[in-house]
Amino acid sequence: MKLLLDEDSEAKALIQRLLDAGHDVATIGQLGQRGEPDATVLSLAKHAERVLLTRNCSDFKRLHDADSNHAGILAVYHEHDPRKDMSYSEIAHAIDTLQQVGAPLLGAFICLNQWRG
Repeated sequence: MKLLLDEDSEAKALIQRLLDAGHDVATIGQLGQRGEPDATVLSLAKHAERVLLTRNCSDFKRLHDADSNHAGILAVYHEHDPRKDMSYSEIAHAIDTLQQVGAPLLGAFICLNQWRG
């Protein structure tokens, strides 16, 4: 899967897990776009035809609700509770599961926490 990782999801360990799983991963930092508004980040993902992975769920949900013309948004909700929060392995596994079942991503806003398996 072609992914663009938002600034809040650029942990090296997560990037490596996704690369090891065969995903094509780009980050906002690699693109030199740190500090850009969320609308710009989503536009970058859209034009690069990449699914956006973010932990900034509420802001990107609002953008999605206003315009769902994008390659997809994968949202990781952070509960501040280690029992509920997703590890990097769980995030990578959830993305793999989505891909394996052929979940439609185009124009979708998907809460990855529900796919943690």
